[in-house]
Amino acid sequence: MTHKRIRIGMVGGGDGAFIGAVHRIATRIDDGYELVAGALSSNPDRALSSARRLGINDERSYSSFSAMAKQEKKRKDGIQAVIIVTPNHMHYPVAKAFLEQGIHVICDKPVTKDLSEALELKKLVTKSGAFFALTHNYTGYPLVRHAKHLVDSDVLGKLRVIQVEYAQDWLTEQAESTDNKQAQWRTDPEKSGMAGCLGDIGTHAFNLACFISGQKVHQVSADLTAFVSGRRLDDNVHTMLRFDGGAKGMLWSSQVAPGNENGLKVRLYGEKAGIEWAQESPNELWLSLFGEPKQKITRAGHGAGEEANRLSRVPAGHPEGYLEGFANLYVDIAAAIHAIEDGADVRSVQGLIPSIDDGVEGMKFITAVLASSANDSAWHSLNAHQPNAQSPRGKVNE
Repeated sequence: MTHKRIRIGMVGGGDGAFIGAVHRIATRIDDGYELVAGALSSNPDRALSSARRLGINDERSYSSFSAMAKQEKKRKDGIQAVIIVTPNHMHYPVAKAFLEQGIHVICDKPVTKDLSEALELKKLVTKSGAFFALTHNYTGYPLVRHAKHLVDSDVLGKLRVIQVEYAQDWLTEQAESTDNKQAQWRTDPEKSGMAGCLGDIGTHAFNLACFISGQKVHQVSADLTAFVSGRRLDDNVHTMLRFDGGAKGMLWSSQVAPGNENGLKVRLYGEKAGIEWAQESPNELWLSLFGEPKQKITRAGHGAGEEANRLSRVPAGHPEGYLEGFANLYVDIAAAIHAIEDGADVRSVQGLIPSIDDGVEGMKFITAVLASSANDSAWHSLNAHQPNAQSPRGKVNE
């Protein structure tokens, strides 16, 4: 069935924003979406100037996201989905406004600023009947999908060890004291929520480990640190993980590790084999069958599976990466939205798309890690259900 482009709006992502532009590029790569409306800034002048640069008509540029949700719902050509690319503290109220109008929501991570909001948002998603996607974009990389396929196909055997890390260095100094807006809101508890580095990139590492392994984390033992003097949220995280399938793991997330630009890496080891993947070399996946030479599987190359090949756009040897990974997620989201609007069964296309449930698990992870670190790294369950837990900011090690 041939479908028209999905009409989308965006909240946040105006002039000078980073992630909004990434989302817009990703939606255009496969020509499946059309940006027709936006509340790109709460400042009316900035919102309008941003909208004009993107070709959005003046009448569909809003400075209020709630007004946008109501007005777009009334239009015959109103948006079908909204993309939320605001700081974390605005995810819940924006998503709520659009879900209440029955508009599909595509939200950046983490899903909300705390677990209480995440649980409320899940209720809203269920009540609305609208589709909700969380943009953990690394799940869209072809070889990440192939890694999941290898685990699901029992190539590794029963998983024993899962190690994941996400290291950066851009907050090694107190960048929040400069005019760096990205650093300012990410280190501000009022905008970022309970966690700093943990919420910003630690959740990506957590999600990737769970996505590939197919297991959930049920307990953590964690140590959070704010190494930069005066920083109010963590900038380094060490966490031991216990998975419900019996695997044991470790997660390291840092934004104060000089020499690391975007060092997301994951390694899984089972009874029969191990696999390794690194985001900075995304077109290579290493497979080590016990007792045999290590194999390099390349994107679109020999050994790549059906799912990986479905998401590859160019021949082997032509690198694909970050933007294409995002675009792959948007391809699957588009398929889900079209299926819903055609009255078809969406289950066949939504299984690989991060959902509100993944968002809730991410917030349970953040809450449990914070609680463990505040309690001298004691083991803490993700199912302790402490929706009102507050960040123990005063207890983050310095």
